[in-house]
Amino acid sequence: MSAVGVIATLTVAEGKNAEFEAVFAELSAAVNANEPGNEFYSLTRSKANPQIYKVLERYVDQAALDAHGKTDYFRAAGPKLAPCLAAAPDIEYLDAF
Repeated sequence: MSAVGVIATLTVAEGKNAEFEAVFAELSAAVNANEPGNEFYSLTRSKANPQIYKVLERYVDQAALDAHGKTDYFRAAGPKLAPCLAAAPDIEYLDAF
């Protein structure tokens, strides 16, 4: 199986950046500590528009990505992140080499 890349584009509501970043920091720490199948999980922010964030992710295979989505901490982060977002996330899946 080949590695899988993900780019999640998240638009954060005005005034919610700090709250969003704090919740995401907790999620990122949990991913890095508990998912050996995750090779990279990083939050970045657009220089052109500070309300646009991109999560850059890489998994060893599809099974690792599937496992990520089923973790308790990922599921718990959704309801905490949702009030911070101004739009639905845009998720792009990539073949990684």
